[in-house]
Amino acid sequence: MHFSLEPPTPAEFAALYAETGWGEWPPDALERALAGSWVVCAARDDNGALVGMGRLISDGALHAFVTEMIVAGAARGAGVGAEILRRLVAEAHRRGVRDVQLFAARGRAGFYERNGFVRRPPEGPGMDLADQGDAALGPNS
Repeated sequence: MHFSLEPPTPAEFAALYAETGWGEWPPDALERALAGSWVVCAARDDNGALVGMGRLISDGALHAFVTEMIVAGAARGAGVGAEILRRLVAEAHRRGVRDVQLFAARGRAGFYERNGFVRRPPEGPGMDLADQGDAALGPNS
């Protein structure tokens, strides 16, 4: 397995999304997501195929947020996700950002706990925007 901080192409990103059932996004959205990432860690097999990735988005000073921790089904259970996460956290720390946060997908909190993350207390678990439509932007948007 080969790990790097070189982002995949938008087409590779889309293929990994599709292979893992994460959904489909327009190619230009994936391209913008990669371009807007602070750090991307990619895992490739011995043939160079993308088998996992994770992204950090950050203000570059105080906070970083892990997003899109994705590992192809055939590569799961081999430590690929743990190594991607380790490299993302190490790079955030190297760049001076100590506060690294994430939202765990349903059923995945144990993975993050095994890799150094802790659950937020019930009185401070964070919030999600309930309505993702344009109405949430307000009448002047």
